[in-house]
Amino acid sequence: MGDTTPGIVIGVDLGTTSTKAVAFDVNGDQLAHHSVGYPLDEPQPGYAEQDPHAIYAAAIESIRTVVAEVGRPIAGLAFSSVMHSLIGLDPNGNPLTPSVTWADSRAARQAERLRAVPSGLALHRRTGTPVHPMAPLPKLLWYAEQEPTTFGRVAYWVGIKDWVLLRFCDALMTDHSIASATGLMDIHQLTWDEEALGIAGITEEQLPELVPTTRVLRGVTAEAAAATGLPPDTRVVVGAGDGPLANLGLGAVAPGVMACSIGTSGAMRVMVEHPGVDPLGGVFCYALTENRWVVGGAINNGGLVLGWAGDALAPELGEHAEAELLAEAAKAPVGSGGLIMLPYLLSERAPHWSALPRGAYVGLTHGHRRTHLVRAALEGVCQQLALVMASVRAAGNEVREIRASGGFARSPLWRQMLADVLGMPVRFPAGHEGSSYGAALLGMQALGLVASIDVAADLVEITETARPEPAAAATYASLLPVYAELYDALVPAFTSLRRLAPGLPPEPPPTPPPS
Repeated sequence: MGDTTPGIVIGVDLGTTSTKAVAFDVNGDQLAHHSVGYPLDEPQPGYAEQDPHAIYAAAIESIRTVVAEVGRPIAGLAFSSVMHSLIGLDPNGNPLTPSVTWADSRAARQAERLRAVPSGLALHRRTGTPVHPMAPLPKLLWYAEQEPTTFGRVAYWVGIKDWVLLRFCDALMTDHSIASATGLMDIHQLTWDEEALGIAGITEEQLPELVPTTRVLRGVTAEAAAATGLPPDTRVVVGAGDGPLANLGLGAVAPGVMACSIGTSGAMRVMVEHPGVDPLGGVFCYALTENRWVVGGAINNGGLVLGWAGDALAPELGEHAEAELLAEAAKAPVGSGGLIMLPYLLSERAPHWSALPRGAYVGLTHGHRRTHLVRAALEGVCQQLALVMASVRAAGNEVREIRASGGFARSPLWRQMLADVLGMPVRFPAGHEGSSYGAALLGMQALGLVASIDVAADLVEITETARPEPAAAATYASLLPVYAELYDALVPAFTSLRRLAPGLPPEPPPTPPPS
């Protein structure tokens, strides 16, 4: 094999539209990477699900390709995963349901019922997870009410990473990070929450064993070893959720350093040392390790808004029209000539945590053109992130630095717009793979290759800083209160639209989100 220097860890990130495997050494250098995409199936409005077998196959192919490319011994693997997924398994561990993803909103009515009672906010504060259809708790209620036969046949309820690890290592367990995003775990006790399980109608025996994110599994199945080229005794670190690991991958590990990511969706998260949710329930609280937690909020509509703009407003540009659309947006003035877009194309999460809203343009006049509509869509994404940041601060958390990553970071226009809207400098690191790198760093700590995940702050190199332009920042600051007021103002209209929906022609089929 040649060089046998130890210290190479592969971070495997099970994402919404693809799984990627990336090999890193203990210096933070990326040695190899490979990703495999798969569809997000939306068979009817409100559904967003995936084939668990396709995701496992993507993980195997990604790992196999990276192992072959590195050509040296691998110290171990560590996993990252999209959060909030739910799969029902039979007694033999075979899926009885698709993987129901975070983007699935079929449990909206169940979530609203839970939110409407006093115990709803108490659940949020105890479990760290907002009562929202993204979360497994309302999804379990939906299955119990809408598919009781399937619900009764399920032996185990798991997330997508839990199932991949079951296939990969023959171990049924879930880490505290993924569990903290289910609405089923008490984040203060690190145990399954008895009241939440009672509401869901399941037992603790139907859930995986709870383990720390740094738990090391010593060995992979013969099938996984043969399929990936890894030795059977390869060590596997259970890992964590992609949100907390994205903070780690950006080096945003100290209190007060916020990580912002815009991929298909988006999020703002700041690291804290103790779990907790604000009294109003505006933020989530998810685990990274026992003494590192992230507080923040996620938005449903990030990069997919730009994809929608291409499909709806500029179809003649065809696929891969991102550069042309951004050039169009750059022609419009800051503030889009008074045009505001609420980018709730897939409903919304933070800070209102409701599946009710739909997208809207407000302030449209005869003078607005496509350039304004496209720019307003991008500005809407950034303004929604500004509302999330305000909620994080309202929860008593300092935000003194912002680090950002995601596909949007390729655009100078979008980078500058984010800094202007947030009113703070935004720092962009060199090309680390976010959650994959965070998983690898967590794996290195678990395997004893680095002393602490705190090394991330030193290993992540900042290559660019976007600083707010005073005039633009002032314009966006003046528009933010208007943007914030529009949600409450339009709730009656959103409610009426949902009531009328069954009698209206069906909405057009959704466009798959961009990779």
